[in-house]
Amino acid sequence: MKKPAQMPLQGIKVVEFAGIGPVPFCGMLLADMGADVVRIDRPGTPDTGSADIQGRGKRSISLDLKQPEDKKTAIMLMAKADLLMEGFRPGVMERLALGPEMALAQNPALVYGRMTGWGQDGPLAQRAGHDINYIAITGALNAMGSADSPPPPPLNLLGDYGGGALYLAMGLLAGLIHARASGQGQVIDAAIVDGTLSLMAPIHWLRASGMWQNNRNSNLLDGAAHFYSSYICQDGRYLAVGAIEPQFYAELCDGLCVGETIRNNQYDQAKWPVFKAELAGIFASKPLKYWLDVFANSDACVAPIEDMVCALDNEHLRARKSLMQVDGILQPAPAPRFSKTPGAITGPPPVPGGNRKDILRDWLN
Repeated sequence: MKKPAQMPLQGIKVVEFAGIGPVPFCGMLLADMGADVVRIDRPGTPDTGSADIQGRGKRSISLDLKQPEDKKTAIMLMAKADLLMEGFRPGVMERLALGPEMALAQNPALVYGRMTGWGQDGPLAQRAGHDINYIAITGALNAMGSADSPPPPPLNLLGDYGGGALYLAMGLLAGLIHARASGQGQVIDAAIVDGTLSLMAPIHWLRASGMWQNNRNSNLLDGAAHFYSSYICQDGRYLAVGAIEPQFYAELCDGLCVGETIRNNQYDQAKWPVFKAELAGIFASKPLKYWLDVFANSDACVAPIEDMVCALDNEHLRARKSLMQVDGILQPAPAPRFSKTPGAITGPPPVPGGNRKDILRDWLN
């Protein structure tokens, strides 16, 4: 875990109020890029050791925000920060007297990031919720899965992390650029419902263009197309096929040795169920390795479906060192990659409250 000489966010100070889901993940992204992320933990927070992947590269201080001295320390840290992120329900930080109005009065250039599911206002703002609820009302969840069963949860990647943490990170960094140019900070209202809807923009475009039906499992990208789907092989392993463009589709057809009817009617949606059944039978006739050999040097857009542990042994991911073992914990490498100022895992997850002395020395002296 050697720290590069220069990192993209080197010198940026971040206060992260400990929470779950999007906020710690966003903090990890910033820490991977070299930001000095100080996590404010509650006293008594258990130490989960190296398993706390989202804590990597951060430092921790334990503060009881209901106690005057600890609150004063939090305010002093906020006054020195470039970025702040919290994931409480609307109004919680105000009740603690740590809200944006106070923070920006103390530190006018602070970018104050607020991460919630429903947003800072609206009828549901004070309601509890989780990823599946947020993506449900946006139309995203309804677009996934088979037509004859309830939509399956896409883990919590789409809402919490895609529509939440990544939009929080983008908002914080955009706010930082503005603050550096103007000297004025601002509040970032990062709502998972808003971010998820933003991610759905391409699907809304397809629908507006007449290329998307508002019915699950009947479209190009939702598993209906025989050339964009997953298949089971003879040995029970799975294969992903994404041969959308005609030239890639032609290579898929060559590898499968299919007849002219399938070759010449790629986009005849009425025939998709029949074609899909035929391809399912072909793929099921041979083990996964056979098909990987067939398509080894092909642009047919065929790939094995790895589990998250076996992905470590994937030839491409291994060559790029996209996954790594740190203290015996398998975890993704920092992303994206920079040609001049690379990101890095700069340290293990902190012991909750274990960096108090160093943080106060580095930030407040």
